[in-house]
Amino acid sequence: MLSPKRTKFRKQHRGRMKGVSTRGSTIAFGHFALQTLEPSWITARQIEAGRRAMTRYARRGGKIWIRIFPDKPITMRPAETRMGSGKGSPEYWVAVVKPGRILYEMTGVPESVARAAMRIAAYKMPVKTQFLVRHTS
Repeated sequence: MLSPKRTKFRKQHRGRMKGVSTRGSTIAFGHFALQTLEPSWITARQIEAGRRAMTRYARRGGKIWIRIFPDKPITMRPAETRMGSGKGSPEYWVAVVKPGRILYEMTGVPESVARAAMRIAAYKMPVKTQFLVRHTS
């Protein structure tokens, strides 16, 4: 699963997800892409589940790029703990995703295969997504 090797700080504020994605919103590597339509946190487990689903469907054909990285630590308190005594310890990592962000890109397979593989990956995501095709002129 994806996670940073090291970070400057162990814990982060939760933050807000307003606006749309300006960076990472165009197809850069492949011919087909999966783009988000909603803001959300996508966990490292969800990213990995989507990647596995795509590679399994494409039968290890073609090439896949993951365009998001989980670099935000999410902390949790132990169960049945009283209030106070500070912030919990980091439990898992998430990628903050805004509308328009490209999640995955794919190339080297027919469009029908890519569309089906991306649909399976989209089921694993906590956001609404759309399938994009790069139009080369």
